[in-house]
Amino acid sequence: SRVGVHRASSSGGSVTMKQKAHVTCSRRKNRKAHFTAPSHIRRKIMSAPLSKDLRTKYSVRSVPIRRDDEVMIVRGHYHDREGKVTQCYRKKFRIHVERVTRDKANGQTVPIPIHPSKVVITKLKLDKDRKALLDRKNSAGKGKNSEKTA
Repeated sequence: SRVGVHRASSSGGSVTMKQKAHVTCSRRKNRKAHFTAPSHIRRKIMSAPLSKDLRTKYSVRSVPIRRDDEVMIVRGHYHDREGKVTQCYRKKFRIHVERVTRDKANGQTVPIPIHPSKVVITKLKLDKDRKALLDRKNSAGKGKNSEKTA
C-alpha cells in the first residue's frame, strides 16, 4: 500500500482546514484533471493575458484565446514577435501564430507551437459572445479590489 504524507504533519504541527472540502490539493489528481480535460475546459485553461491598454479599456486581465486574435510573444526564442493566431491546438494546449514557423529538412514550413500563457493579446477579435464575456467579467470584477479607493 502507498504511504501518503498528511497535510498536518508537513505544516509543523498546526492543522489548517481546507478552504473547500470538494476541491483536491493532490498533485496527482490535479495533473490528471489537467491532462484529461475536455475541450470546453481546455478553452478556459488556454487563456492569455491582455496587453496593458486592452486591460485598462475592458478592466479584464485575461480571456480565452481564439483564432483571429492578434498576439505578441513575450517569452522564449520567438519573443517580441507579433502576429495573428492561425490555430488553437486544444489537444496540445498550444497556439500557432502567423509567421512563427520553421523550415524542415525537406523544405516544408511548419508552425511553432506556443503556449498561450507566453503571449499577450494585443487586439481582440470581437463578436457578440466575446463582448458579452467581457461585460460579464467586468461586472464581476466590480466587487473585487479592481478599483482603488484613495
